[in-house]
Amino acid sequence: MSDSRVWLSGAQYVLGEIEAPHTDIENLADRAREFGMPPQAKLWGWGNIRRTGRTLEELAVESGRAVLAAAGIAAESVDGFVLCSTRFPGGPRTHGAFVAAIMEGIGLGDAAFTGVTLNRCTNLLAGVRLAQALVAAGHHRRVLVVTTDRIDDESERMENFALFSDGAAGCVVADAPLGADSYAIEGSATAQRPGSLDWSNEISPELSRQVNERLLGPLEMKTGDLDGVLHPNLYRPVVVLKERQAGFSQEQLYTDNITRFGHCFAADPLINLVDRNTAGQLRDGGHYMLVSSVPGARVGVLLRKLPGADR
Repeated sequence: MSDSRVWLSGAQYVLGEIEAPHTDIENLADRAREFGMPPQAKLWGWGNIRRTGRTLEELAVESGRAVLAAAGIAAESVDGFVLCSTRFPGGPRTHGAFVAAIMEGIGLGDAAFTGVTLNRCTNLLAGVRLAQALVAAGHHRRVLVVTTDRIDDESERMENFALFSDGAAGCVVADAPLGADSYAIEGSATAQRPGSLDWSNEISPELSRQVNERLLGPLEMKTGDLDGVLHPNLYRPVVVLKERQAGFSQEQLYTDNITRFGHCFAADPLINLVDRNTAGQLRDGGHYMLVSSVPGARVGVLLRKLPGADR
């Protein structure tokens, strides 16, 4: 699982430009009743959400440019591009123009591109795993990974597991550390149960524990050896329950962003990594696991923060 030849650098994100309190969600009370949830904001971690008037393309371009600036590299040096979204708009007749607008907006030139969507809110980490494999195999040297999502139907902004915000996030996966903040990818793993992939099923702690074993076992590490876990920003009781069942302690979790803006689709683990690093909460040499789950699937990426001297 360990692959010290691959690094993650330049992590950045962008959120919807319109900040609003959760009370602005028009059907909040109705949805809460539908889901059997008592309307107690403090219990669930309801706080603010972020909406955007921008398109998926615009969000992706802004995020991609921010990643390249943070990594300190020119767009022309990127030879691979993984674009993630839970809903690519249109169909075969429109997808070409959609990809072209993003690649041209970032300035990527003829970088080989791949789209990732069926993994839902594990899309970004599935994209990072793909990029890791491409770099480790020598097919590409620098792969830009970007995820972009927004709510189009405001009646869907609240679900029984999270309040959604619009936004995008990304990073560069490369054969060398880049920029001021880089992480060695020590490994990545996934576990799935196809019969449980339906939306109506619950997140499985058993799959999470399988990912832990596949990631940590070869390195002779245990969950308690991790300095932190960067998970999705679902409702606070859901996050705490599922991640504690996965084997992590309360102290390893990061729940601040649940109230700040909620669930930004697949982008949450990277957003939380950026915010913890900005707040000075990550230590040089520390191990951090990016994780995300949907019913029937779990993905994990194990990172080791590089000291400045290693970059």
